[in-house]
Amino acid sequence: MAPASITWSPKVALVMIVCNVIAIAIGKATIKHQNVGLQLPNSAMFGGMSHGAMLGTLSLGHILGIGAILGLASRGVV
Repeated sequence: MAPASITWSPKVALVMIVCNVIAIAIGKATIKHQNVGLQLPNSAMFGGMSHGAMLGTLSLGHILGIGAILGLASRGVV
């Protein structure tokens, strides 16, 4: 049998957004050369981060997000 999966809801989206914002904050604090490489179209909107730095931080955010969503779902919060 396949494990039960959670359906999308605004709560799930909010958890993912919060995790991505946390990951961007972690990236801003820890990436030494944030603006090296291909630049985003409006870098001021993205905190001056390059394409690679933003891709890396959002990838981390999605990893954190899926862990948080699965953990909260197992507890019945989401």
